[in-house]
Amino acid sequence: MTTEVHAVDEALVREFLAGHRIVVVGASEEERNFGHTIYTELAKRGYDVVAVHPTAATCNGDLSYPRMAAVPDGIHGVIVVVNADAALDVVRECIAYGVPRIWLFKGIGGRGAVSDDAVALCEKNGVAVIPGACPLMFLEPVAWIHRVHRAVRHAKGTLIKAA
Repeated sequence: MTTEVHAVDEALVREFLAGHRIVVVGASEEERNFGHTIYTELAKRGYDVVAVHPTAATCNGDLSYPRMAAVPDGIHGVIVVVNADAALDVVRECIAYGVPRIWLFKGIGGRGAVSDDAVALCEKNGVAVIPGACPLMFLEPVAWIHRVHRAVRHAKGTLIKAA
């Protein structure tokens, strides 16, 4: 269970989004699924996006893998868009795979994929972790609602500005 609010460092966000091949765990064909939205927006911006979902065969018509171990090598980072209870197992799988960067998605309200245990596991294993926030707050061009969300996070001190 998450007991603390984790600050997100914009420098880590920039480093994460500077990569080209990004996995979205939790992406499916279901358009109401936020993993689908993130997958779609990354693809629109030219990223090589890979979907991982235990039961979905595709996302936007692209092949989806059932688990990280099935994904071909060359991953820059993973965005985890599952509930916090499932996220810890995903983080374990990503660490076993050798993923260098993990983004634990958190939108407005709810825990999202963030838990103290998942963050601590990343840190213990030397994995760069973005503990919360929505990637859409940073993907240019940023929609107005996501700019507002980013501004609110800055005001609350839960988003650390990059130098």
